[in-house]
Amino acid sequence: MKVLLVEDDLDLSAALSRVLTRRGIHVEHCTDGVQALVHLGAGQYDVVMLDLGLPVMDGLQLVSKVRARGNEVPVLVVTARGAVGDRVAGLNAGADDYLAKPFDLDELEARLRALCRRAGGNAGEMRCGSLRVERASHVAYVDGRALELTPRESALLAALMERPGHAVTKERLMALVFPSGQAPQSDAVEVVAHRLRKKLLDTDVQITTLRGVGYLIQQSQDSAGGRAPQP
Repeated sequence: MKVLLVEDDLDLSAALSRVLTRRGIHVEHCTDGVQALVHLGAGQYDVVMLDLGLPVMDGLQLVSKVRARGNEVPVLVVTARGAVGDRVAGLNAGADDYLAKPFDLDELEARLRALCRRAGGNAGEMRCGSLRVERASHVAYVDGRALELTPRESALLAALMERPGHAVTKERLMALVFPSGQAPQSDAVEVVAHRLRKKLLDTDVQITTLRGVGYLIQQSQDSAGGRAPQP
């Protein structure tokens, strides 16, 4: 399980990361809502665990923005705000579960694993920003609209979407896009990537060229509250 922990208390986040890691849960940490949006745009997570009292952007605003972007990642709110009104506000904003501090670590783990199991229906697709790709068919959708892609463009996009924000080498892409090994020209992958990049221009994701390495796909930084890097 891969969890994004959004918590500005560094001592608490370090302790939670150590405990959950020992229990076989991979934890990535950020301290505010803006950073969380960047993380969610660049990678896939099984559960988001967040505090409500965050700097820059509070937890309720973060959940609302995540849902507005079409991201259905399960969200567990873990906070000292234990009043009924706070719980209702968090759930109405789009959170899936609520755990008040202080909490039992066994209960925390159980809730995380329950949310992950409940979200199992999304295991058949890959997501980055508003873009999602079905694993079985490689059909890509942006905000529910299917993209018109060639088989080679679909294969390249699926390879990049396996791990948004992580580089995929040109050699691996060549093998996946041209499985017969009969690429028409030495820059065949570049040609397919160029065509695919043009079809993603009006979306909130971008394909970045890593010279001498390969490519990666990620949510545009300007759509996540920052400046988009130049490809």
